[in-house]
Amino acid sequence: MNTMSYKGYIGTISFSEKDRIFFGKVEGIDGLVNFEGKSVDDLTEAFHNAVDDYLEYCKAEGIEPRKNYSGSLNIRISPKTHCLVASLARQEGISINSFIKTAIEKQIAAKM
Repeated sequence: MNTMSYKGYIGTISFSEKDRIFFGKVEGIDGLVNFEGKSVDDLTEAFHNAVDDYLEYCKAEGIEPRKNYSGSLNIRISPKTHCLVASLARQEGISINSFIKTAIEKQIAAKM
């Protein structure tokens, strides 16, 4: 999926062949904020305006602009992977949760 970013917000981008227009959605918020444009420049400007308008709205309404996450995550993995994770966590003397948390944090750090 194609994305763009502005002020720390991510916009997912699609193209409608039928309508011959780019369109997108601002991700990571509790509302629904869309944007569209006929060219990359139009789309970029519309995305920036959408984020700016959303932030102004949140400020005026006293709303937290970012989506709140609980910090609890349920994942589905194969039984074989689950067994391997449990074994590796035991070898390190940590919980499965700590093992997975560390693995995710390392992956994120490598991408930043």
